[in-house]
Amino acid sequence: MAKVWEDQELRLSADVLVIGGGPAGTWAALTASTNGSKVILVDKGYCGTSGATAPSGTGVWYIKPEEKLREEARQSRYLLGGKLAEVPWMNRVLDRTYENMNKLGTLGYPFPKDDVGDPYKRGLQGPEYMKLMRKLVQKAGVQILDHSPVLELLADEHGVGGATGIRTQTGQTWTVHAGAVVIATGGCAFLSKALGTNVLTGDGYLLAAEAGADFSGMEFSNAYAICPTFSSVTKTAYYRYASFYYEDGTIVEGAGSQRGRSIIARNLLQGRQVYASLDQAPEDIRPLLRVNQTNFFLPFDRLGIDPFKDKFPVTLRLEGTVRGTGGIRVVDEKCSTIVPGLYAAGDAATRELICGGFTGGGSHNAAWAMSSGSFAGEGASQFARELGDKAARRQLKSVSTTTFTKSGTGSDKAKSSEAIRAVQEEVMPYDRNLFRTQKGLEGSLNRLDGLWHDLREREATLDLEGVRHREATAMTATARWMYNTAQVRTETRGMHKREDFPDLDSTQGYRLISGGLDQVWVHKAEETKEAVPQ
Repeated sequence: MAKVWEDQELRLSADVLVIGGGPAGTWAALTASTNGSKVILVDKGYCGTSGATAPSGTGVWYIKPEEKLREEARQSRYLLGGKLAEVPWMNRVLDRTYENMNKLGTLGYPFPKDDVGDPYKRGLQGPEYMKLMRKLVQKAGVQILDHSPVLELLADEHGVGGATGIRTQTGQTWTVHAGAVVIATGGCAFLSKALGTNVLTGDGYLLAAEAGADFSGMEFSNAYAICPTFSSVTKTAYYRYASFYYEDGTIVEGAGSQRGRSIIARNLLQGRQVYASLDQAPEDIRPLLRVNQTNFFLPFDRLGIDPFKDKFPVTLRLEGTVRGTGGIRVVDEKCSTIVPGLYAAGDAATRELICGGFTGGGSHNAAWAMSSGSFAGEGASQFARELGDKAARRQLKSVSTTTFTKSGTGSDKAKSSEAIRAVQEEVMPYDRNLFRTQKGLEGSLNRLDGLWHDLREREATLDLEGVRHREATAMTATARWMYNTAQVRTETRGMHKREDFPDLDSTQGYRLISGGLDQVWVHKAEETKEAVPQ
Protein backbone atom coordinates (compact mmCIF):
# COMPACT_ATOMS: atom_id res chain seq x y z
CA MET A 1 0.00 0.00 0.00
CA ALA A 2 2.90 2.33 -0.63
CA LYS A 3 2.00 5.77 -1.86
CA VAL A 4 2.50 6.41 -5.55
CA TRP A 5 2.14 9.96 -6.82
CA GLU A 6 1.62 10.60 -10.50
CA ASP A 7 0.56 13.98 -11.86
CA GLN A 8 -0.43 15.01 -8.31
CA GLU A 9 -2.74 12.01 -8.01
CA LEU A 10 -2.37 9.56 -5.14
CA ARG A 11 -2.62 5.99 -6.46
CA LEU A 12 -3.00 3.08 -4.08
CA SER A 13 -4.00 -0.56 -4.14
CA ALA A 14 -5.44 -2.88 -1.51
CA ASP A 15 -7.47 -6.03 -1.12
CA VAL A 16 -10.44 -4.22 0.40
CA LEU A 17 -11.52 -0.60 0.18
CA VAL A 18 -13.93 0.61 2.86
CA ILE A 19 -15.84 3.82 2.13
CA GLY A 20 -16.95 5.49 5.35
CA GLY A 21 -15.32 5.78 8.77
CA GLY A 22 -18.23 5.46 11.19
CA PRO A 23 -18.95 2.36 13.28
CA ALA A 24 -19.94 0.19 10.29
CA GLY A 25 -16.92 1.22 8.26
CA THR A 26 -14.42 0.78 11.07
CA TRP A 27 -15.82 -2.65 12.01
CA ALA A 28 -15.65 -3.65 8.33
CA ALA A 29 -12.05 -2.46 8.03
CA LEU A 30 -11.00 -4.08 11.31
CA THR A 31 -12.64 -7.40 10.40
CA ALA A 32 -11.23 -7.51 6.86
CA SER A 33 -7.75 -6.74 8.18
CA THR A 34 -8.08 -9.41 10.86
CA ASN A 35 -8.97 -11.84 8.07
CA GLY A 36 -5.66 -11.14 6.38
CA SER A 37 -6.61 -8.45 3.87
CA LYS A 38 -4.75 -5.25 3.11
CA VAL A 39 -7.31 -2.55 3.77
CA ILE A 40 -7.71 1.12 2.94
CA LEU A 41 -10.46 3.16 4.59
CA VAL A 42 -11.51 6.51 3.14
CA ASP A 43 -13.69 8.95 5.04
CA LYS A 44 -15.50 12.05 3.84
CA GLY A 45 -14.64 13.65 7.19
CA TYR A 46 -12.18 12.55 9.86
CA CYS A 47 -12.59 8.91 10.82
CA GLY A 48 -13.51 8.83 14.49
CA THR A 49 -15.23 12.20 14.66
CA SER A 50 -17.60 12.47 11.69
CA GLY A 51 -21.04 10.94 11.33
CA ALA A 52 -24.08 10.50 13.53
CA THR A 53 -22.50 8.22 16.15
CA ALA A 54 -19.35 10.17 16.95
CA PRO A 55 -20.84 13.17 18.81
CA SER A 56 -23.48 11.36 20.85
CA GLY A 57 -24.27 8.50 23.16
CA THR A 58 -26.32 5.64 21.80
CA GLY A 59 -28.13 2.62 23.12
CA VAL A 60 -27.12 -0.79 21.79
CA TRP A 61 -29.33 -3.81 21.07
CA TYR A 62 -27.19 -5.94 23.40
CA ILE A 63 -29.13 -8.90 24.73
CA LYS A 64 -27.71 -11.83 26.68
CA PRO A 65 -28.14 -15.21 24.95
CA GLU A 66 -31.12 -16.23 27.05
CA GLU A 67 -34.13 -17.28 24.99
CA LYS A 68 -36.73 -15.35 26.96
CA LEU A 69 -34.71 -12.14 26.69
CA ARG A 70 -34.02 -12.76 23.00
CA GLU A 71 -37.71 -13.39 22.31
CA GLU A 72 -38.63 -10.10 23.99
CA ALA A 73 -35.96 -8.38 21.91
CA ARG A 74 -37.26 -9.84 18.66
CA GLN A 75 -40.80 -8.78 19.52
CA SER A 76 -39.75 -5.26 20.53
CA ARG A 77 -40.26 -3.67 17.13
CA TYR A 78 -41.72 -6.47 15.08
CA LEU A 79 -45.29 -5.16 15.09
CA LEU A 80 -44.16 -1.53 14.96
CA GLY A 81 -42.15 -2.41 11.85
CA GLY A 82 -45.13 -3.85 10.02
CA LYS A 83 -44.03 -7.49 10.38
CA LEU A 84 -41.24 -7.15 7.81
CA ALA A 85 -38.31 -8.20 10.00
CA GLU A 86 -36.84 -11.71 9.84
CA VAL A 87 -35.97 -13.98 12.76
CA PRO A 88 -32.75 -15.45 11.27
CA TRP A 89 -31.36 -11.97 10.67
CA MET A 90 -32.41 -10.72 14.08
CA ASN A 91 -30.67 -13.70 15.66
CA ARG A 92 -27.47 -13.20 13.65
CA VAL A 93 -27.33 -9.51 14.58
CA LEU A 94 -28.05 -10.20 18.24
CA ASP A 95 -25.29 -12.84 18.30
CA ARG A 96 -22.68 -10.70 16.57
CA THR A 97 -23.56 -7.60 18.58
CA TYR A 98 -23.18 -9.56 21.81
CA GLU A 99 -19.80 -10.82 20.60
CA ASN A 100 -18.56 -7.43 19.42
CA MET A 101 -19.65 -5.55 22.53
CA ASN A 102 -17.85 -8.07 24.70
CA LYS A 103 -14.81 -7.70 22.44
CA LEU A 104 -14.90 -3.92 22.91
CA GLY A 105 -14.62 -4.44 26.64
CA THR A 106 -11.46 -6.52 26.25
CA LEU A 107 -10.01 -4.00 23.80
CA GLY A 108 -10.26 -1.08 26.18
CA TYR A 109 -13.72 0.48 26.00
CA PRO A 110 -14.49 1.93 29.47
CA PHE A 111 -17.90 0.43 30.16
CA PRO A 112 -19.50 1.84 33.32
CA LYS A 113 -20.60 -0.50 36.10
CA ASP A 114 -24.22 -1.30 36.84
CA ASP A 115 -25.79 -1.60 40.31
CA VAL A 116 -24.19 -5.00 40.96
CA GLY A 117 -20.77 -4.06 39.62
CA ASP A 118 -21.04 -5.65 36.18
CA PRO A 119 -20.10 -3.74 33.00
CA TYR A 120 -23.15 -2.03 31.52
CA LYS A 121 -23.03 -2.90 27.82
CA ARG A 122 -26.36 -1.60 26.51
CA GLY A 123 -24.95 1.77 25.56
CA LEU A 124 -21.90 3.48 24.09
CA GLN A 125 -20.54 7.00 24.30
CA GLY A 126 -19.87 8.05 20.73
CA PRO A 127 -16.66 10.06 21.28
CA GLU A 128 -14.96 7.28 23.30
CA TYR A 129 -16.31 4.53 21.04
CA MET A 130 -15.16 6.06 17.78
CA LYS A 131 -11.82 7.20 19.20
CA LEU A 132 -11.17 3.57 20.18
CA MET A 133 -12.34 2.24 16.80
CA ARG A 134 -9.94 4.54 14.95
CA LYS A 135 -7.12 3.40 17.21
CA LEU A 136 -7.96 -0.28 16.66
CA VAL A 137 -8.21 0.16 12.89
CA GLN A 138 -4.81 1.86 12.74
CA LYS A 139 -3.27 -0.77 15.00
CA ALA A 140 -4.56 -3.45 12.63
CA GLY A 141 -2.57 -1.86 9.80
CA VAL A 142 -5.43 -0.22 7.94
CA GLN A 143 -4.45 2.87 5.97
CA ILE A 144 -6.87 5.75 6.58
CA LEU A 145 -7.44 8.61 4.17
CA ASP A 146 -9.30 11.34 6.06
CA HIS A 147 -11.14 14.20 4.35
CA SER A 148 -11.23 12.10 1.19
CA PRO A 149 -14.77 11.84 -0.22
CA VAL A 150 -15.39 9.35 -3.02
CA LEU A 151 -16.57 10.79 -6.33
CA GLU A 152 -16.99 7.60 -8.38
CA LEU A 153 -16.65 3.83 -8.23
CA LEU A 154 -14.49 1.81 -10.63
CA ALA A 155 -15.55 -1.53 -12.09
CA ASP A 156 -14.91 -4.16 -14.76
CA GLU A 157 -16.42 -7.51 -15.78
CA HIS A 158 -15.54 -8.97 -12.36
CA GLY A 159 -17.54 -6.27 -10.56
CA VAL A 160 -16.59 -3.26 -8.49
CA GLY A 161 -12.86 -2.88 -7.94
CA GLY A 162 -12.05 0.52 -6.52
CA ALA A 163 -12.89 4.20 -6.43
CA THR A 164 -11.59 7.67 -7.07
CA GLY A 165 -12.04 10.81 -5.03
CA ILE A 166 -10.46 13.99 -3.82
CA ARG A 167 -8.54 14.99 -0.72
CA THR A 168 -10.42 18.12 0.23
CA GLN A 169 -7.66 19.64 2.38
CA THR A 170 -5.06 19.52 -0.39
CA GLY A 171 -7.13 19.43 -3.58
CA GLN A 172 -5.29 16.31 -4.77
CA THR A 173 -7.20 13.46 -6.37
CA TRP A 174 -6.79 9.84 -5.30
CA THR A 175 -7.47 6.43 -6.80
CA VAL A 176 -7.64 3.10 -4.98
CA HIS A 177 -7.75 -0.22 -6.81
CA ALA A 178 -9.13 -3.01 -4.63
CA GLY A 179 -10.43 -6.53 -4.90
CA ALA A 180 -13.69 -5.59 -3.15
CA VAL A 181 -15.42 -2.48 -1.84
CA VAL A 182 -17.58 -1.95 1.24
CA ILE A 183 -19.97 1.00 1.22
CA ALA A 184 -20.50 2.21 4.79
CA THR A 185 -21.31 5.85 4.11
CA GLY A 186 -24.36 6.13 6.35
CA GLY A 187 -27.78 7.29 5.24
CA CYS A 188 -29.18 10.59 3.99
CA ALA A 189 -30.48 13.33 6.32
CA PHE A 190 -30.72 15.90 3.50
CA LEU A 191 -28.48 18.43 5.30
CA SER A 192 -31.22 19.03 7.86
CA LYS A 193 -28.64 20.11 10.46
CA ALA A 194 -29.38 17.19 12.77
CA LEU A 195 -26.26 16.70 14.89
CA GLY A 196 -23.56 14.65 13.16
CA THR A 197 -25.37 14.30 9.84
CA ASN A 198 -23.71 16.99 7.72
CA VAL A 199 -21.68 14.28 5.93
CA LEU A 200 -24.70 11.99 5.42
CA THR A 201 -26.06 13.03 2.04
CA GLY A 202 -26.78 9.68 0.37
CA ASP A 203 -23.43 9.51 -1.44
CA GLY A 204 -23.12 5.74 -0.99
CA TYR A 205 -26.60 5.16 -2.43
CA LEU A 206 -25.68 7.01 -5.60
CA LEU A 207 -22.36 5.19 -5.92
CA ALA A 208 -24.05 1.83 -5.46
CA ALA A 209 -26.84 2.56 -7.95
CA GLU A 210 -24.35 3.69 -10.57
CA ALA A 211 -22.64 0.30 -10.20
CA GLY A 212 -25.98 -1.49 -10.62
CA ALA A 213 -27.05 -2.15 -7.01
CA ASP A 214 -30.67 -1.91 -5.92
CA PHE A 215 -32.50 -0.85 -2.75
CA SER A 216 -35.04 -2.18 -0.29
CA GLY A 217 -37.45 -0.31 1.94
CA MET A 218 -36.86 3.17 0.59
CA GLU A 219 -40.43 4.13 1.47
CA PHE A 220 -39.40 3.78 5.13
CA SER A 221 -37.09 6.77 4.91
CA ASN A 222 -39.12 9.60 6.43
CA ALA A 223 -37.84 9.57 10.00
CA TYR A 224 -38.34 12.80 11.94
CA ALA A 225 -36.84 13.30 15.39
CA ILE A 226 -38.10 15.45 18.23
CA CYS A 227 -35.71 18.19 19.25
CA PRO A 228 -35.82 21.64 20.83
CA THR A 229 -36.30 24.46 18.36
CA PHE A 230 -32.98 25.90 19.57
CA SER A 231 -30.90 22.70 19.24
CA SER A 232 -29.62 20.26 16.62
CA VAL A 233 -29.43 17.36 19.09
CA THR A 234 -31.98 14.72 18.08
CA LYS A 235 -32.22 12.21 20.92
CA THR A 236 -35.86 11.21 20.70
CA ALA A 237 -35.44 8.40 23.27
CA TYR A 238 -35.30 10.98 26.05
CA TYR A 239 -38.77 12.19 25.16
CA ARG A 240 -40.22 8.95 26.53
CA TYR A 241 -40.02 10.90 29.80
CA ALA A 242 -41.73 13.98 28.36
CA SER A 243 -45.12 15.53 28.67
CA PHE A 244 -46.20 17.70 25.75
CA TYR A 245 -48.07 20.95 26.18
CA TYR A 246 -49.66 23.81 24.31
CA GLU A 247 -48.55 27.34 25.10
CA ASP A 248 -51.36 27.73 27.64
CA GLY A 249 -50.15 24.69 29.57
CA THR A 250 -52.82 22.21 28.49
CA ILE A 251 -51.70 18.72 27.55
CA VAL A 252 -51.27 17.71 23.88
CA GLU A 253 -53.21 14.47 23.99
CA GLY A 254 -51.53 11.48 22.31
CA ALA A 255 -48.18 13.18 21.65
CA GLY A 256 -45.14 11.01 22.32
CA SER A 257 -41.72 9.90 21.20
CA GLN A 258 -42.68 6.57 19.66
CA ARG A 259 -46.26 6.64 18.38
CA GLY A 260 -47.17 10.30 18.86
CA ARG A 261 -44.83 12.25 16.61
CA SER A 262 -47.56 12.61 14.00
CA ILE A 263 -49.70 14.47 16.52
CA ILE A 264 -46.85 16.90 17.14
CA ALA A 265 -46.40 17.35 13.40
CA ARG A 266 -50.10 18.03 12.77
CA ASN A 267 -50.10 20.73 15.44
CA LEU A 268 -46.98 22.34 14.01
CA LEU A 269 -48.53 22.27 10.53
CA GLN A 270 -51.52 24.16 11.89
CA GLY A 271 -49.30 26.80 13.46
CA ARG A 272 -49.70 25.61 17.05
CA GLN A 273 -46.37 25.51 18.84
CA VAL A 274 -45.84 22.39 20.96
CA TYR A 275 -43.80 22.45 24.16
CA ALA A 276 -42.18 19.61 26.07
CA SER A 277 -40.88 19.01 29.56
CA LEU A 278 -39.04 15.91 30.75
CA ASP A 279 -41.11 16.06 33.91
CA GLN A 280 -41.90 12.34 33.91
CA ALA A 281 -38.26 11.33 34.43
CA PRO A 282 -37.85 9.82 37.92
CA GLU A 283 -35.68 11.92 40.20
CA ASP A 284 -33.16 9.14 40.76
CA ILE A 285 -32.29 8.68 37.08
CA ARG A 286 -32.00 12.36 36.11
CA PRO A 287 -28.27 12.54 36.98
CA LEU A 288 -27.71 9.36 34.94
CA LEU A 289 -29.51 10.87 31.94
CA ARG A 290 -27.15 13.82 32.09
CA VAL A 291 -24.11 11.57 32.16
CA ASN A 292 -25.34 9.38 29.27
CA GLN A 293 -26.14 12.26 26.92
CA THR A 294 -24.08 15.26 27.97
CA ASN A 295 -24.51 17.15 24.71
CA PHE A 296 -28.30 16.80 24.91
CA PHE A 297 -28.29 19.14 27.91
CA LEU A 298 -25.74 21.72 26.76
CA PRO A 299 -28.23 23.93 24.82
CA PHE A 300 -30.56 23.94 27.84
CA ASP A 301 -27.78 24.86 30.23
CA ARG A 302 -26.64 27.71 28.01
CA LEU A 303 -30.17 29.15 28.01
CA GLY A 304 -30.77 28.56 31.70
CA ILE A 305 -33.56 26.02 31.06
CA ASP A 306 -34.16 23.07 33.37
CA PRO A 307 -35.66 20.52 30.94
CA PHE A 308 -36.96 18.41 33.86
CA LYS A 309 -39.08 21.28 35.17
CA ASP A 310 -39.40 23.95 32.49
CA LYS A 311 -41.39 23.79 29.26
CA PHE A 312 -39.41 24.34 26.05
CA PRO A 313 -40.54 24.58 22.40
CA VAL A 314 -39.94 21.54 20.22
CA THR A 315 -39.95 20.75 16.53
CA LEU A 316 -39.44 17.68 14.35
CA ARG A 317 -36.17 17.57 12.43
CA LEU A 318 -35.82 15.31 9.39
CA GLU A 319 -33.35 12.44 9.75
CA GLY A 320 -34.43 10.68 6.56
CA THR A 321 -32.80 7.32 6.00
CA VAL A 322 -30.34 7.80 8.88
CA ARG A 323 -33.08 6.82 11.32
CA GLY A 324 -35.26 5.20 8.69
CA THR A 325 -34.75 1.62 7.59
CA GLY A 326 -34.37 1.84 3.81
CA GLY A 327 -31.06 1.41 2.04
CA ILE A 328 -28.93 -0.69 -0.31
CA ARG A 329 -30.31 -4.22 -0.55
CA VAL A 330 -28.09 -7.01 0.79
CA VAL A 331 -28.64 -10.47 -0.66
CA ASP A 332 -26.80 -12.83 1.68
CA GLU A 333 -25.31 -13.20 5.14
CA LYS A 334 -22.07 -11.52 3.99
CA CYS A 335 -23.94 -8.28 3.22
CA SER A 336 -23.21 -8.66 -0.50
CA THR A 337 -25.16 -6.56 -2.97
CA ILE A 338 -26.29 -7.85 -6.36
CA VAL A 339 -23.07 -6.37 -7.79
CA PRO A 340 -20.01 -8.66 -7.49
CA GLY A 341 -17.34 -7.22 -5.21
CA LEU A 342 -19.67 -4.61 -3.67
CA TYR A 343 -20.83 -4.87 -0.04
CA ALA A 344 -23.01 -2.60 2.09
CA ALA A 345 -23.08 -2.05 5.85
CA GLY A 346 -24.57 0.21 8.50
CA ASP A 347 -27.13 2.85 7.63
CA ALA A 348 -26.11 2.65 3.96
CA ALA A 349 -27.70 -0.81 3.89
CA THR A 350 -31.35 -1.63 4.49
CA ARG A 351 -32.28 -2.34 8.12
CA GLU A 352 -35.63 -3.92 7.25
CA LEU A 353 -34.07 -7.28 8.08
CA ILE A 354 -34.13 -6.49 11.79
CA CYS A 355 -36.48 -3.49 12.07
CA GLY A 356 -39.03 -3.84 9.28
CA GLY A 357 -40.56 -0.46 8.48
CA PHE A 358 -40.14 1.28 11.84
CA THR A 359 -37.14 3.41 12.74
CA GLY A 360 -33.95 1.56 13.47
CA GLY A 361 -32.68 4.60 15.34
CA GLY A 362 -30.59 4.20 18.47
CA SER A 363 -29.96 0.69 19.76
CA HIS A 364 -30.96 -1.22 16.61
CA ASN A 365 -28.90 1.05 14.35
CA ALA A 366 -25.87 0.66 16.62
CA ALA A 367 -26.20 -3.12 16.65
CA TRP A 368 -26.73 -3.29 12.90
CA ALA A 369 -23.69 -1.07 12.26
CA MET A 370 -21.22 -3.19 14.21
CA SER A 371 -22.67 -6.52 13.06
CA SER A 372 -23.24 -5.72 9.37
CA GLY A 373 -19.83 -4.04 9.28
CA SER A 374 -18.28 -7.27 10.52
CA PHE A 375 -20.27 -9.38 8.05
CA ALA A 376 -19.34 -7.13 5.12
CA GLY A 377 -15.67 -7.06 6.14
CA GLU A 378 -15.60 -10.86 6.16
CA GLY A 379 -17.40 -11.08 2.82
CA ALA A 380 -15.23 -8.49 1.09
CA SER A 381 -12.04 -10.11 2.38
CA GLN A 382 -13.14 -13.51 1.07
CA PHE A 383 -14.13 -12.08 -2.33
CA ALA A 384 -10.76 -10.34 -2.73
CA ARG A 385 -8.93 -13.49 -1.74
CA GLU A 386 -10.84 -15.61 -4.26
CA LEU A 387 -10.18 -13.04 -6.98
CA GLY A 388 -6.50 -13.80 -6.53
CA ASP A 389 -4.06 -12.63 -9.20
CA LYS A 390 -6.89 -11.41 -11.43
CA ALA A 391 -6.95 -8.25 -9.30
CA ALA A 392 -3.64 -7.02 -10.72
CA ARG A 393 -4.84 -7.40 -14.32
CA ARG A 394 -8.17 -5.62 -13.98
CA GLN A 395 -9.00 -2.86 -16.46
CA LEU A 396 -11.18 -0.67 -14.27
CA LYS A 397 -13.40 2.11 -15.55
CA SER A 398 -15.59 4.70 -13.93
CA VAL A 399 -19.30 3.88 -13.61
CA SER A 400 -20.30 7.41 -12.60
CA THR A 401 -23.23 9.17 -14.22
CA THR A 402 -21.41 12.48 -13.66
CA THR A 403 -18.85 13.76 -16.14
CA PHE A 404 -15.83 15.15 -14.31
CA THR A 405 -13.44 17.76 -15.63
CA LYS A 406 -10.16 18.84 -14.06
CA SER A 407 -10.46 22.47 -15.06
CA GLY A 408 -12.65 24.99 -16.78
CA THR A 409 -16.35 25.42 -16.22
CA GLY A 410 -18.06 22.69 -14.31
CA SER A 411 -19.45 22.64 -10.83
CA ASP A 412 -21.27 25.81 -9.88
CA LYS A 413 -21.56 26.45 -6.15
CA ALA A 414 -24.69 28.54 -6.52
CA LYS A 415 -26.43 25.94 -8.71
CA SER A 416 -25.53 23.07 -6.38
CA SER A 417 -26.82 25.02 -3.39
CA GLU A 418 -29.98 25.85 -5.30
CA ALA A 419 -30.49 22.16 -6.14
CA ILE A 420 -29.99 21.15 -2.50
CA ARG A 421 -32.60 23.67 -1.38
CA ALA A 422 -34.97 22.39 -4.04
CA VAL A 423 -34.64 18.81 -2.73
CA GLN A 424 -35.12 19.98 0.83
CA GLU A 425 -38.35 21.72 -0.17
CA GLU A 426 -39.70 18.34 -1.29
CA VAL A 427 -38.55 16.16 1.62
CA MET A 428 -38.60 18.34 4.72
CA PRO A 429 -42.25 19.53 4.93
CA TYR A 430 -44.43 17.25 7.03
CA ASP A 431 -47.31 17.46 4.56
CA ARG A 432 -45.13 16.14 1.74
CA ASN A 433 -43.00 13.49 3.40
CA LEU A 434 -44.45 12.51 6.76
CA PHE A 435 -48.09 12.63 5.62
CA ARG A 436 -48.06 11.32 2.07
CA THR A 437 -50.73 11.38 -0.64
CA GLN A 438 -50.76 10.30 -4.26
CA LYS A 439 -51.20 13.88 -5.43
CA GLY A 440 -48.38 15.13 -3.23
CA LEU A 441 -45.99 12.36 -4.27
CA GLU A 442 -46.72 12.95 -7.96
CA GLY A 443 -46.04 16.67 -7.61
CA SER A 444 -42.78 16.13 -5.78
CA LEU A 445 -41.61 13.50 -8.28
CA ASN A 446 -42.33 15.74 -11.24
CA ARG A 447 -40.13 18.43 -9.73
CA LEU A 448 -37.44 15.97 -8.56
CA ASP A 449 -37.27 14.29 -11.97
CA GLY A 450 -36.69 17.67 -13.59
CA LEU A 451 -34.01 18.48 -11.05
CA TRP A 452 -32.32 15.12 -11.62
CA HIS A 453 -32.09 15.58 -15.38
CA ASP A 454 -30.78 19.11 -14.91
CA LEU A 455 -28.02 17.86 -12.60
CA ARG A 456 -27.19 15.00 -14.99
CA GLU A 457 -26.47 17.45 -17.79
CA ARG A 458 -23.87 19.38 -15.79
CA GLU A 459 -20.19 18.58 -15.67
CA ALA A 460 -18.44 18.57 -12.30
CA THR A 461 -14.96 19.72 -11.41
CA LEU A 462 -12.56 17.62 -9.35
CA ASP A 463 -12.67 19.91 -6.34
CA LEU A 464 -14.86 20.88 -3.40
CA GLU A 465 -17.55 22.18 -5.73
CA GLY A 466 -17.56 18.80 -7.46
CA VAL A 467 -18.18 17.17 -4.08
CA ARG A 468 -21.08 19.56 -3.51
CA HIS A 469 -22.50 18.73 -6.93
CA ARG A 470 -22.38 15.02 -6.14
CA GLU A 471 -24.10 15.63 -2.80
CA ALA A 472 -26.93 17.46 -4.56
CA THR A 473 -27.18 14.63 -7.10
CA ALA A 474 -27.20 11.95 -4.39
CA MET A 475 -29.87 13.74 -2.37
CA THR A 476 -32.04 14.10 -5.46
CA ALA A 477 -31.63 10.43 -6.35
CA THR A 478 -32.44 9.37 -2.78
CA ALA A 479 -35.64 11.41 -2.73
CA ARG A 480 -36.73 9.87 -6.05
CA TRP A 481 -36.23 6.29 -4.76
CA MET A 482 -38.12 7.23 -1.59
CA TYR A 483 -41.13 8.71 -3.30
CA ASN A 484 -41.39 6.18 -6.10
CA THR A 485 -41.59 3.35 -3.58
CA ALA A 486 -43.97 5.38 -1.42
CA GLN A 487 -46.32 5.61 -4.40
CA VAL A 488 -46.41 1.85 -4.81
CA ARG A 489 -47.09 1.07 -1.13
CA THR A 490 -50.75 2.05 -0.99
CA GLU A 491 -51.21 1.55 2.74
CA THR A 492 -49.91 2.82 6.07
CA ARG A 493 -47.20 0.56 7.51
CA GLY A 494 -44.37 1.35 9.91
CA MET A 495 -43.23 4.93 9.46
CA HIS A 496 -44.73 5.10 5.95
CA LYS A 497 -48.01 7.00 6.29
CA ARG A 498 -50.43 7.45 3.43
CA GLU A 499 -53.21 9.92 4.18
CA ASP A 500 -55.23 8.46 1.32
CA PHE A 501 -54.61 4.87 2.56
CA PRO A 502 -54.61 5.24 6.36
CA ASP A 503 -54.85 1.53 7.24
CA LEU A 504 -52.43 -1.38 7.11
CA ASP A 505 -53.26 -3.74 4.24
CA SER A 506 -52.57 -7.37 5.15
CA THR A 507 -52.08 -8.22 1.47
CA GLN A 508 -49.06 -5.89 1.22
CA GLY A 509 -46.80 -7.76 3.63
CA TYR A 510 -43.89 -7.69 1.19
CA ARG A 511 -40.82 -5.59 0.64
CA LEU A 512 -40.47 -3.11 -2.20
CA ILE A 513 -37.26 -3.29 -4.22
CA SER A 514 -36.26 -0.20 -6.20
CA GLY A 515 -33.44 1.04 -8.34
CA GLY A 516 -32.55 2.90 -11.49
CA LEU A 517 -31.21 6.37 -12.14
CA ASP A 518 -32.69 8.18 -15.13
CA GLN A 519 -35.70 5.89 -14.92
CA VAL A 520 -36.57 4.71 -11.40
CA TRP A 521 -38.28 1.32 -11.12
CA VAL A 522 -40.04 -0.43 -8.25
CA HIS A 523 -41.18 -4.04 -7.90
CA LYS A 524 -42.59 -6.24 -5.17
CA ALA A 525 -40.37 -8.81 -3.50
CA GLU A 526 -41.63 -12.09 -2.15
CA GLU A 527 -43.21 -11.96 1.27
CA THR A 528 -40.65 -12.28 4.05
CA LYS A 529 -39.83 -15.83 5.08
CA GLU A 530 -39.64 -17.02 8.69
CA ALA A 531 -40.64 -13.53 9.72
CA VAL A 532 -42.82 -14.17 12.73
CA PRO A 533 -40.87 -14.33 16.01
CA GLN A 534 -41.42 -17.70 17.65
